[in-house]
Order: sequence, then structure tokens, then C-alpha cells
Amino acid sequence: MAKLQEQVKARERQSASNTADEDDEEQRKRKREEPETEGVQSENERKTDLTDEVASSAKKKKKQKKSSTENESVNTEDGSSQTTFHILGGFEEKTVQKVKRVLPQWLAQPDVIQRDIKNNLIPISEVPGICPTLLKKLEANRIQSFFPVQAEVIPAILESVSSGLLLGPGGYRPRDICVSAPTGSGKTLAFVIPVVQVLSKRVVCEVRVLAVLPTKELAQQVSKVFSTYTEGTSLKVVMITGQKSFAAEQTALSEIRGGVSHSLADIVVATPGRLVDHINKNSNFSLQHLRFLIIDEADRMIDGMHQSWLTQVTKAVYRSPGDTQTSVFRRILPGPITVASLSPPQIPLQKLLFSATLTQNPEKLQLLDLHQPRLFSSTHSGTETSTQSQEAFNFPQGLAEYYVPCTLSKKPLIILHFLLRLKFSPALCFTNSREAAHRLYLLVKLFGGVEVAEFSSKLNPSERQKTLKDFEQGKIPLLISTDAAARGIDINGVKCVINYDAPQYIRTYIHRVGRTARAGKAGSAFTFLLEVQEKCFLQMVRDAGSPGIQRHFVKPQALRSMETRYEQTLAELGKVVKETVDKGIVE
Repeated sequence: MAKLQEQVKARERQSASNTADEDDEEQRKRKREEPETEGVQSENERKTDLTDEVASSAKKKKKQKKSSTENESVNTEDGSSQTTFHILGGFEEKTVQKVKRVLPQWLAQPDVIQRDIKNNLIPISEVPGICPTLLKKLEANRIQSFFPVQAEVIPAILESVSSGLLLGPGGYRPRDICVSAPTGSGKTLAFVIPVVQVLSKRVVCEVRVLAVLPTKELAQQVSKVFSTYTEGTSLKVVMITGQKSFAAEQTALSEIRGGVSHSLADIVVATPGRLVDHINKNSNFSLQHLRFLIIDEADRMIDGMHQSWLTQVTKAVYRSPGDTQTSVFRRILPGPITVASLSPPQIPLQKLLFSATLTQNPEKLQLLDLHQPRLFSSTHSGTETSTQSQEAFNFPQGLAEYYVPCTLSKKPLIILHFLLRLKFSPALCFTNSREAAHRLYLLVKLFGGVEVAEFSSKLNPSERQKTLKDFEQGKIPLLISTDAAARGIDINGVKCVINYDAPQYIRTYIHRVGRTARAGKAGSAFTFLLEVQEKCFLQMVRDAGSPGIQRHFVKPQALRSMETRYEQTLAELGKVVKETVDKGIVE
């Protein structure tokens, strides 16, 4: 009976499983036979599901990769973990502190020169160390007082030669001197007076002073000042700038007597290119007795170091120990100060740097190889560190700065308005290129009503000199110039500077406007700005320490009466330019 019951139960279980299999098979058949519109996802929904499946799969792979990375991280004995994989991600914004510029001590703590020239004039008799002969010459040239920069720098240079030409103070090498002061503050006289006084005691004529300047005009100006204060003495000043032939300059520098070359110059004023020519090609040109190396417009001279003129000068001054020496004192390139380096003594070479925009970039100044420099500056901010991205400069005290909003087509009209209506003359107008200067010169000349001249590298040296002379004498009320006249040249009587083309760099602006408001006098500077230039230019000037630049707006109705004549002049200018171009093509 029990066996029969077990057999019945076994059959029931087998029939139940067969029924379930049949149900599953029937369900699968129904699914295959169902129409696509019933119970099935649309095509878009299937794509969405597929995308979800791919995304889900990617997430799973990332999790697996992360877990594998963590698993492959090996724990060292000290508990720290190491891995050969770079883990990406996890970037967080961090506040980065601005790097503060830390200057060398001599740059951060200079000897401060008073900025106000008029209220800080010092009688020449109160400046210590100047000999009576030079005092008389100063008075003869109507100089009764020194400017602040002269009163500070002259005694410093005289002090550095207190032990004579052959030795520095205490037997040590004298410190180099750097001067950063505004344009027109009297920097040239600050080195001419002490150098001439020191050389007045010399016995044998040798080149002991070398002044290097960036342009011929500036070199001629410095040479003229040297000649003024060496007049009546045995000192000889020679200028080598390429204005004369190479042979003529050779003759002026030295002569052969008894088969031996003798120097005819005590002071040489040179431009870098011509100086290098004489060092390399003139065997009788010797700098072995050089005592002072004067570098005027030092920032521009640093920028022109690609000519390697300073390296050439250094090689000419010093000789290596293996070379033969005819001098009693050996002169080798100085190294670290040691007992051995101080004996035997040698003539020191002292560098004197002068500039209105002397850089505070230590990397650039390193090119000059200065020895324990001492800085005299009227542009010191009073802090050792500075977060400003741009250096601050000193603007002349009597300078009034303006900017003139204008359009490109109205710029020439506004110049004519300034000269003919507002009587702004004599005016020095700057452009950014020689071609722009020439076109503006032709336009103003064709318009008529005002005498005009151009000053650029297009003219030869004698023509440039004559043009400057006529402008100083008032024969020419408007001088249109490139930046050839912007550096250091002292042009008397400039009441107004016009930047027809806005300068791109602040140093260019400083030197341009520095042609007026010189020696404490008053002057004005106008800069023509297009709308797209205003924001950047004004920010640049403010960052440089400008006391304030004002807006000067010229009303359109003020120009209307000149517009008809201006249009006719433009047509004439087009013909002149076309004829010039055609002539150039034919030639």
C-alpha cells in the first residue's frame, strides 16, 4: 500500500513538471507571434535602452578598473601605499599667492634724489670738492645753482677718485654708480664736471674716459658739453660716430712718433657700432688706461647688447696674465677680492650709468657686470618689494599731460587746428614710423599756413643737425619726427609735444614727453588716441606713475572751416605720393 502511494506521488510530480515546460514553450511562442505594435518598445525606446545598457556597462568597467587599481596598490612595511598608476581627477581650485618681486639691496634702497627741481636748487659753491677753475667756467656758462641730481652725484664720483686715478678708496676697486632721474634733470653735467676735474691732473695723454651713447645726435650733444668744460686745458675730446671717415677718426685718435703710437685723445665719445669698428680694425686705438666707462641712456644700451660692444670694450681694457705688458701696472680682469688680487695694484675701471628709465630688472643689469653698484634715484617707491607688473617712472614736474580722442581721418586736421588756431608752437610731433612722418610732413606742407620740417633717419647727419638748429631758433614752428629725436637730445624751447601716433611702450612715451618741461620749466604733451587705443594706453600711463592725464576734446565744428581745404590737400597728396612711387619704380 505504501509502495502504491509513492508511485502515485512520483507520477504527479512528473506531470507537474511536464505542464510547466509546456507553459514556458507556449509563452515563448506567443511572444514570437505577437505583432510589433503590441507589447514591444518603439525603436527610439530600444535605442534608449541600448544607450542605458552601454552607460551601465561603462560604469561597471570603471568600478572594476578602480577596484583593480586599489587592489594593485601595495602596502609597504611602514604602512604607506605605492602604486605605478597615475590617478586622474580630484582637481581642486587652490588660491595661488602672487610672487612678490624682491630686489637686490642696492636697487631697493637707493640714495633718493629730490624730484622738485625748482625748490631744491643748490648754489654751486655749496657742493663740496669742485675746483675753482670749474666753478669759474660754470659761472661763465650762467650756471649759478646745481639741480638735485648734480648736487648728489658729483661729490659721489669725486669721492670715488679721492685716492687718485690708479687706486680706489683704501686701495679697493671703487663702486659703480647708477643714476635714474627724469629727463631734463641735468644728468649730463653730473658726469662731465667730476670727470673733467679728475683728468685735469693727468700728465700723459691716454684714453681714460669713454662715453657710449645710442645715437649720433646724443653723442654730439655730450661731446659739445665735454668740449665746453675742457676748453683752455690740455685735455682732448674726440667723437667717433661715423660722421667722419674711418681714416679721419683714426688720425684724430692717435699719431705715430718715433715708430711708437701715441694717443691724442683723453675723452672719447662714441656710438656702439663705430666703437667696435675701431677696437677691431684700429690697432693704434688703445683702452688699456681706461678709468671711466660712461653709459648714457643705459636702458637702451642694455637692449642693444646684441652688438656685444661691452664685451669688446672689456677685452680691450683687460689682458690675460699670459699676454706681454709694457705698463708698470699689470691689468687683468678683476675676480673675487682677495689679498692676492689686491697686489700688485691696477687701474680700476669704474662704470657710470645714466638713464631716465633705468630698468629694475636684475637679469638685464647683470649684463653690465656692475661692481657693488650705488644707485641714485628720484623714482624710488620706498618699498623693497613690489607687486606691480610695471615699473613706475618719474615724470617731469612741469609737465601737463592730455589725450585727444579722435578718428584716423581727423588726426591731421587736429594738428593743423593746434598750430593755426591754438598757436601751439614750437611743437615737436612724433610718429611711429619714417613713412608716417614723411606723409604727415607732405600733408602739412601742402595745406600751407605753417612752416614744417621732418626729422628722421632719412636725412643725413648734417641735414638733421641743421634741422634741429632751425627748430631751436624758432624758424620752424612744427618738427615732425620719428623716435630718433626722443632720446636724450636737449632741444631748447619745446613748449608742446604731440604724439600723432600713440607709443606702444611706456619707455617710449616717457622719452617723448621728456623733450618738453625740461629743467623745471612748464610744457604740455598731447597724445592722439583712437577709440580702440584709449583703455590700454591710459592704463599703461597710470601704472607708470603719471600724476594725471586729462581729456582734451576737439569739437567737430572747430574743424569744419578747414575741411574743404583739407579734402583738396588730400587729393594733392595722393598725386604726390603716386608720382614718388612711380619715380622709385623707374629708378
